[in-house]
Amino acid sequence: MQPKLAESSRPGHAARTLVLKRGEERRLAAGHLWVFSNEIDTARSPLRAFAPGELAQLRTHRDAFVGHVYVNPNALICARILSRAEAQPVDGALLERRLSMALALRERLHPEPYYRWVFGESDALPGLVLDRYGDVVVGQIATAGIEALKDEVAAAVRAVVSPAGLYWKNDSAARDLERLPQVAELAFGHVPEELTVIESGLSFAAPLAHGQKTGWFYDQTANRARLARYLPPHARVLDVCSYVGAWALTALHAGAASACCVDSSQVALDHAAANAARNGLTVELLRADAFDALKSLTESGARFDAVILDPPAFIKRKKDIPQGQAAYRKLNQLALGVLADEGVLVSCSCSYHLAPEELAGAIQGAARHSGRFVQILEAGGQSPDHPVHPAIPETRYLKAFFCRVTREIA
Repeated sequence: MQPKLAESSRPGHAARTLVLKRGEERRLAAGHLWVFSNEIDTARSPLRAFAPGELAQLRTHRDAFVGHVYVNPNALICARILSRAEAQPVDGALLERRLSMALALRERLHPEPYYRWVFGESDALPGLVLDRYGDVVVGQIATAGIEALKDEVAAAVRAVVSPAGLYWKNDSAARDLERLPQVAELAFGHVPEELTVIESGLSFAAPLAHGQKTGWFYDQTANRARLARYLPPHARVLDVCSYVGAWALTALHAGAASACCVDSSQVALDHAAANAARNGLTVELLRADAFDALKSLTESGARFDAVILDPPAFIKRKKDIPQGQAAYRKLNQLALGVLADEGVLVSCSCSYHLAPEELAGAIQGAARHSGRFVQILEAGGQSPDHPVHPAIPETRYLKAFFCRVTREIA
């Protein structure tokens, strides 16, 4: 069941007030959009008095206006700012302006409509992700506040780009933090079972219902475009955690002699093979866990000139950091076991809680253990359609290191 807004909290109605404790406005004044439950003066504004998703005015202990927010009393991040202008409450016009502003950036970055259109906080729409696949928009909602505004967001999407369809793929575990159900549904129009993506001169199909994220990883677009310059001639490429083959096919398109996709999902590998065929290419397929596959390939004596590691996040919470760090080091160590001398390692992490220097440290630790010498040639991050909000470090999460690997130098 979807959360219902109190009538007074709907766009166009007077909102109630959420009051901060003394001094808690400093971080927000610096640009952050998140309000934590321990920052609220619950004596003056009890959180439990608010319904999940309810709109409110956020004010300091001295009653100065901070912003229009949506509230979730059940979450650690109990409120997020949508507007800092007191005269501009949250309504359909605000949502349309935010979508149009986000669209203007993406249309400058991409000649065709295949990109992340809205990236949550970085586009001043916390809790909302929208991806464009040509004439189809796929969205994900992570918060009760956007869930409560879902119909208004859908109307704004229709008004700004008028797509053939909008599909909500709200099956992320992140929704559990806001006590929201995991559900996928059509907002309006029609959408195909497979999404089409055009990237770097290649055409891909990705599954919608059974796909990862919204169906595609647009955050790696810029990094995949960097791959060609580092590939040796006639390279043998191993794409680990390949999903539907984007890295492997990019390498083949750039002149690689062969590419092998490793993934634990048969659906993903079937799409990788189909994507190769639709581009006149051929890939090898290996269905296996990434760690098991690398161990097996090492034992068989297989060697590759380039290995791409693009695993899912090993660290989702702070308490996972030690175990996750060990997993990144182990994965990179196994990759070095199949990498030929003068080979290229592309090592990625989408774990926000793993700092770039920690991934570099995992690579170096793996190299020392393997008797290899590694040089980091370039460090990449998320694509520009995933902009970083300078006041919100949580919006910077993706790391990608392009490395040259040789024998250990004496």
